[in-house]
Amino acid sequence: MSEADASLDDGEPFRRVRQKIVDRSKKVVQTKEMLSKQAVQTKEILSKQAVQTKEILSKQADKIAKQAEEHERFINKVTHLMGVLGFGGFCYLLGARPQDVPYVYCLFYVSFVPLRWIYYRYKKWHYYLLDFCYYANTFFLVMLLFYPKNEKLFMVCFSFAEGPLAWALIVWRCSLVFSSFDKIVSVLIHLLPGIVFFTIRWWNPETFAAMHPEGKAARASWPYVEDKSYLWTWLFVVPLVAYTLWQLLYFLIVNVLRRQRLLRDPEVMTSYRELSKKAQKANNVWWRLSGLLGDQRRPIMYILLQAAFTVATLALTVPIFLSYKMHVTFQMLKLCATIWNGGSFLLEVMPRQVVLKEKKKLEMQPIVPEQLPVPTELDRPANDHVSSVEQNSE
Repeated sequence: MSEADASLDDGEPFRRVRQKIVDRSKKVVQTKEMLSKQAVQTKEILSKQAVQTKEILSKQADKIAKQAEEHERFINKVTHLMGVLGFGGFCYLLGARPQDVPYVYCLFYVSFVPLRWIYYRYKKWHYYLLDFCYYANTFFLVMLLFYPKNEKLFMVCFSFAEGPLAWALIVWRCSLVFSSFDKIVSVLIHLLPGIVFFTIRWWNPETFAAMHPEGKAARASWPYVEDKSYLWTWLFVVPLVAYTLWQLLYFLIVNVLRRQRLLRDPEVMTSYRELSKKAQKANNVWWRLSGLLGDQRRPIMYILLQAAFTVATLALTVPIFLSYKMHVTFQMLKLCATIWNGGSFLLEVMPRQVVLKEKKKLEMQPIVPEQLPVPTELDRPANDHVSSVEQNSE
């Protein structure tokens, strides 16, 4: 055998290995192409199914909304009845077993806030749930369920509840209207936390016994604190830091991450959109203050105004925390403000809304010319003359 033939024989295995590698690479490429095609097809199928599911859900939501509008008066009556009975039962519980009020609040929050998210998602109002009140209520829920004896967390939550949330009832004119489920939930989200921490602070038998131990004239340390610097730290400084953290997160989500989504759909509402819309329409002091830096900087001015409001209301929680009489007076002020606003809504706003709804219904109804029914042979009386006389008499 020649050297050339020997070299050919030696190179044959290498060619075979190379060919196998080429074939495998081709198979890998084909497999990738096939998987990519399948992935594209699966994605298209899933997107179509998602669109169909969304259409079905939107149709069902529209159907439920229309049915609710048809039975609006009945639903309002039921809501009014349950609201009044619930308010009376809560007042009884507040006097009979104040230590159970925190559990009632937790049950309310975990039951009604998810329902509100569903309703707001349908109405394109779901960005309201990023507001500070829900952020603070999440703090309250964690503290009451997992850290009920943590003094520092209690003071932070007290500051939130009797600071920005409580004053929002008065400043933003929250209305206690028992016939409106949405308004009841809005009021309770801002009002209930203050009542909860009022009962823990002054009426809860456990904390009351700790403040007034038997056989001792002096008060114990929890939840009463003598050191003013400690009070200002945990009732003002730390809550202000927590508020700043929320403000940064809110700005990041709404103004950065979801900015394009909000620009594409002007019907999606946020707190700033709603407040600026109402303020511009009324041309009130808030609209003029937010325009001090120009129209382009209104969101920044809105953040600054909200920060000033938060600083002022957090500072007022320190004297409220120390004075039982001031705290009771503040509870009465909040409740009276919401009831007053509810009366104003029922007597001034609701009649206008009813008139507008009736006008819209009339505008949407098609105009059909009146037609007299044509009598049949069975309906026609035996004496046509009598029939004509009766019609003339009518």
